[in-house]
Amino acid sequence: MNKISKSPEYLRIATEEAWAPADLLKRWRKLLHDKSFHDPGFLALWGFFLEQDVGYTNTMVEKLVDLGAGRIADMDATGIDRQLLLLTAPGVQVFRDPAEALDMARASNDEVADACRKYPERFSALAAILPQDPVAAAREMDRAINQLGLNGVVINSHTHGEYLDDPRFWEIFEAAEALDAAIYIHPQAPPPNMVTEFAKRGVEGAVMGFQVEVALHTVALILAGVFDRFPRLKLVIGHGGEGLPFWLYRLDYQQKVILANRGTKLAHPISEYLKRNVFMTTSGMGWEPAILFCQQVMGVDNILYAMDYPYEFNAEEVRVTDNLPISDTDKKKLYQTNAERIFKLQATKQ
Repeated sequence: MNKISKSPEYLRIATEEAWAPADLLKRWRKLLHDKSFHDPGFLALWGFFLEQDVGYTNTMVEKLVDLGAGRIADMDATGIDRQLLLLTAPGVQVFRDPAEALDMARASNDEVADACRKYPERFSALAAILPQDPVAAAREMDRAINQLGLNGVVINSHTHGEYLDDPRFWEIFEAAEALDAAIYIHPQAPPPNMVTEFAKRGVEGAVMGFQVEVALHTVALILAGVFDRFPRLKLVIGHGGEGLPFWLYRLDYQQKVILANRGTKLAHPISEYLKRNVFMTTSGMGWEPAILFCQQVMGVDNILYAMDYPYEFNAEEVRVTDNLPISDTDKKKLYQTNAERIFKLQATKQ
């Protein structure tokens, strides 16, 4: 890999960078061997990463756990100034016991906060919470942000097949809006009642299943009226908006039919919520046409750079982003200032 130098014009802030505590991976290994646990997406994905003894998977696990010198060396090699750390999918949401999920969320938030304090110029992080218990989730969100200094929340999409458009989860949104904390909806494999046809063809993971799953989740939140109830709520989704920018016209065109079938109303077109409340990153989509299209239809203030480390670790994607045919002002927004604004990161380069 040819090393990429830091830029004198802007900070490169990567906003969807995965990590995992060693204890979490140990508990996931236990689930892989628990005959009573049935989640085909989890078993396929983490059965591959944790059970296949090959160089790629071993290296991936090592990089996920490392919150120190090795990760920083990889950042330096690709010219990344700061990573925003997200607990990798499915996080604590895989656990059936809310007490275990809370214990693991608190421990992981403490660990990642320690790393941010140790390397304050290199790492920021989002808090893991447990949708299994919305009341406990809201409390942990408050603790992680106000006491630990974390910069928002990551939710790894569905929790045992349940989505956040169900009003019983909305205490989480109420807490996030009150804290002015962005929620990153990160994918995981579709739940058991969705995954079969994806898995049959080997596309349940990052190639397709992840995108479809989060696109559904995001549209479901809009149709449920989440953003009418919480108009200041900020969501972030990755991978070029999980295909949603390309669908804006059709979503609006079909809105009357959708809402008539549901017997509900919305105050605005679907596209308006996507442009006002939903921010999108370039994680895993270091491709000029996709980035430019997202900026064109969603607005340059709503698109953030991400690498998706360590799953995507490709210096060429940084070069593609550096060479985008956009103004220096818009490039700085993409790499730096949008992330600083949305995640309340301290600006360190003017």
